[in-house]
Amino acid sequence: MKIRSVTFFCEPGNPIEDSRIASAGRLLKQAREGLEAAGYEVQTTRLALPPLERTFGNSSIASAVKYAQDLEAACFVHGIDYASLGVARSTDPPGYFEIIPDVIGGTENIFVAAMIASPLGGISLAAIQRAAEIIRRCSTLADGFGNLRFAALANVEPGVPFLPAAYHEGGTPSFAIATESADLAVSAFTGASSLAEAQSRLVESIEEQARKISTATKKAGAARGVRFAGIDFSLAPFPTPERSIGAALEALGVPAVGASGTVAAAAFITDAINKAQFQRVGFSGLFLPVLEDSVLAARAAEGLLTVNDLLLYSTVCGTGLDTVPLPGDIASAELAAILLDVAALSLRLNKPLTARLMPLPGKKAGDEIKFDFPFFASGRVMATGNKTRPLGGALGGSESFDIARLR
Repeated sequence: MKIRSVTFFCEPGNPIEDSRIASAGRLLKQAREGLEAAGYEVQTTRLALPPLERTFGNSSIASAVKYAQDLEAACFVHGIDYASLGVARSTDPPGYFEIIPDVIGGTENIFVAAMIASPLGGISLAAIQRAAEIIRRCSTLADGFGNLRFAALANVEPGVPFLPAAYHEGGTPSFAIATESADLAVSAFTGASSLAEAQSRLVESIEEQARKISTATKKAGAARGVRFAGIDFSLAPFPTPERSIGAALEALGVPAVGASGTVAAAAFITDAINKAQFQRVGFSGLFLPVLEDSVLAARAAEGLLTVNDLLLYSTVCGTGLDTVPLPGDIASAELAAILLDVAALSLRLNKPLTARLMPLPGKKAGDEIKFDFPFFASGRVMATGNKTRPLGGALGGSESFDIARLR
């Protein structure tokens, strides 16, 4: 397994106080060195800011692009790879949403998110429509890669160390770890003689790695006086078979991801993560990012894994819809319909979900796609079929509504 990210949560101020970025850089450097000494490869270090309104207020959101560029430059100077500018909340004015494609287009390493549902605000149809329009606009950036740095969030709390979902609650800084650990599940399930053995092996593996990670990172936090928030032990994959969560699901006995039995296998893995004892933060669940996993990308290309399948699996695991390649001509109203389902699931099931949808310009369903990007697998554009249509009637409006949580 690897460390996907060490993420530092702070408020750099507006204007940016370089000393705060420098302090973050020193902590992240020390944490990286501690983890590397413990035998882990650390892929990235990242910074996460509070919600946009806390940074910009109602008067200065127009300055967000320049601020993001300054933040990107400061992160580069202090050795930080990526940063999240924060999240536009569903109650924020439209301008907070409208500026997001400009921020992404004006930077290379800055991520932003938009909240479309929360326990206090319910589901915001207006925010969903704005998020769908952001996805449409970002699809024109960098051949569709703009949406790699944007996600719609539903019921996601601060402190998640994975981007684009990461944002800071404000106040005292902290840091957390995001893992890339799908290979632990592949190893645990391969050759297991029973489900009990498979789950026991995975739980033990997670706990063993979590102890090593905690020991290494807590030293850095103590030395710098920064709180270690915990580990997001989501089983994030990498696009090779031995590091594929799709391969882990199939090692359990599912004939192919997308076939009957996949829900049970996904729930089984999620249950194992929940049984493991460690200082958890963020999602700490099962990720199913289509383009980041060679097996998932292959099953989607074969037509076995669909958008509706991913929504179904979100009920028992993971982050929702992640790196989903869609036809380039999908309308924002169709994207809004998908986002509404994600929002409804997140509130009804009282769990965090996200949507990182990637319409690819000039591509239609079934077209082959290849990327010059080591974290993405090759595959084909996923079909939405006639099930994804614009919403009408009251659901096509702009009001907010709530859904009772399951007890």
